Amino acid sequence: MRNGLNPRQEIASATTLDITDITSEASGLPGFDAHEQVWLGRDSERGLEAIVAVHTTVLGPALGGTRIWPHVSFEAGVTDALRLSRGMSFKSAIAGLALGGGKAVIMADPKTEKTPAMLAAYAEMLNALVGQYITAEDVGMTLADADFLAERTPNVSGTTKGGSGNPSPFTALGTFLGLKAALRHRTGSDNLKGIRVAVQGLGSVGWALCQRLHAEGAMLTVSDLDQARTERAAQELGATVVEGQAIIAADVDIFAPCALGGVLSAVTIPLLRAKIVAGAANNQLATAADGERLRERGILYAPDYVINAGGVINVAAEIGSGRYSVDDVMVRVDRIPLILTRIFERAEDEGRTTDAVAETIAREIIHTARR
Repeated sequence: MRNGLNPRQEIASATTLDITDITSEASGLPGFDAHEQVWLGRDSERGLEAIVAVHTTVLGPALGGTRIWPHVSFEAGVTDALRLSRGMSFKSAIAGLALGGGKAVIMADPKTEKTPAMLAAYAEMLNALVGQYITAEDVGMTLADADFLAERTPNVSGTTKGGSGNPSPFTALGTFLGLKAALRHRTGSDNLKGIRVAVQGLGSVGWALCQRLHAEGAMLTVSDLDQARTERAAQELGATVVEGQAIIAADVDIFAPCALGGVLSAVTIPLLRAKIVAGAANNQLATAADGERLRERGILYAPDYVINAGGVINVAAEIGSGRYSVDDVMVRVDRIPLILTRIFERAEDEGRTTDAVAETIAREIIHTARR
């Protein structure tokens, strides 16, 4: 459903910001899936090149974080935004939220190229989209960045100033509960004592997940590009540290990807020794065929946009209701294991992959709302 949105020209013309509708150009890229709108915002003077993808607003305004990352090409950045925004639509639908799916990608290195001027230009872009897309933190965008944007645009959620704050603990909690649900489905028990878990990525979500796993007796193997993080995990959590992609082939019971997406592919799936994949990263499957590859190997996969929904549930709680209640958030996060278990059971009954079943459920919800 294209809504014919026309960016407010007075904003773009008063600055160096240029906003272009690139929906047609994006339609041939992987993950497009009938997106309602795709926008490109460029401001060469302030260093902004941002893609905002709105997958659907059938259930409500599109919500999704802004990722700041130096993709290898413009097409790769757009494809990432498309896949992530579609995942946000499915995530919100399955979680029972009155929200659509969107995502933004700013093509930049968050460590060396992110500046206040760039973020100010991005805030102008969000204003120009007149509430079609609501953003929050993601890879490369911090809470401080979200607060900075919130001072310049109302289209930001999950801030520390009057908002719900950092969503990462809720993402980690939902992932932890979902991981236990997967373990219970596979073994009949969710007791983590002595269970070997490999966690890839020790950012805010991965670290919080490790803390919860360690507290319940799991044996951790970890990897991260930041050596300081892995050293801390070894010292404080007794974790075994492995380098880079070796984490995929670690001799463990559960693999928990908590870094960037695309980690499960035709190349990596044959290397897996874990019998469960349950982690917080988005877009873990490199292609649609990889879900079937996992099923053929007898590996139970917890669909990423189901297990990692805790963060968006937390952020969504401050939108529209006029009040934020952590109790309401916890009620929804506590449902994640039940939703996953139903997906596992339906997948087995129908002889399908868990990701295919999850997508079917999400599309059914969106289709019903559209009718």
